[in-house]
Amino acid sequence: MATNSETLVTVFGGSGFLGRNVVRALCRRDYRVRVAVRRPELAGYLQPSGRVGQVHTIQANLRYPASVEAAMRDSHIAINLVGILAESGAQTFDAVQAKGAETVAKAVAAAGASLVHVSAIGADAESPSRYAKAKAAGEAAVTAAVPSATIVRPSVMFGPEDQFTNRFAALARMSPVMPLIGADTKMQPVYVGDVATAIADAVEGKAKAGATYELGGPEVLTMREIMQAILAIADRKPMLVPLSFGLARLKAAFLQFAPGMLKLTPDQVTLLERDNIVSDAAKAAGLTLEGLGITADSLEAIAPQYLWRFRPQGQFQRKSA
Repeated sequence: MATNSETLVTVFGGSGFLGRNVVRALCRRDYRVRVAVRRPELAGYLQPSGRVGQVHTIQANLRYPASVEAAMRDSHIAINLVGILAESGAQTFDAVQAKGAETVAKAVAAAGASLVHVSAIGADAESPSRYAKAKAAGEAAVTAAVPSATIVRPSVMFGPEDQFTNRFAALARMSPVMPLIGADTKMQPVYVGDVATAIADAVEGKAKAGATYELGGPEVLTMREIMQAILAIADRKPMLVPLSFGLARLKAAFLQFAPGMLKLTPDQVTLLERDNIVSDAAKAAGLTLEGLGITADSLEAIAPQYLWRFRPQGQFQRKSA
């Protein structure tokens, strides 16, 4: 049996938020890591994740099967992290999360390698959300091509550099009023480091082959409670104004063309209409973080380590009443 240092893991989408955490987790376990991304020249920051020569970046685009097949050459294990929250040009949900996942799975099968595929809680072929439908189609394609693949479904992830807690804290710094969409929708925020650990565990064979794991944090919180926690950590006090889903969709019709953190799409509003939590079936089957022996970190424990920068007077500001 090959040792970790002799095992080559190809990580598709390894330069993203989850990807950089996965690369670090693999490097700590002494794996050789090949990071396949569309723009490898922009992923140099991954090199210090491991020792000299441990991390290598190459070009691959899931819309071009030949590039995916080349990325799998001599690889023993693949991890597919590629996903988008909003469509842009040729980067559609179907092209990236359905057909793209199928392309990776077929290349993995042809290479005789193992596969860990990252999807999302809420993936559902019957969902009104095109994002969730594409995630479900990707899962089906992966299972058809590589029946032994481990599928990982995280809830909404938080951590340094996320586009979730940082986004709301930044908006709170800019505006005295913040709209609240899906105030009563339940979520189970999960620390990105815990998800990366679970994926590394799956690479090591600690997860059940052919199983689908649902990864959530230790607390189930409403969107209102999450926002209140973020604002408390950032010591910001904007007025939270709940929006109905109808008004939110109307707002998203315009904001889908907005830049950066202001962007909001109708499909994202649709996603907020459904709870995003670990299912009872996954808990009963042990297909969770706890089932992998991982003690999940809470939002309250982790977020203050990086959201302090949004406080009016910075890290050492005394807590206001």
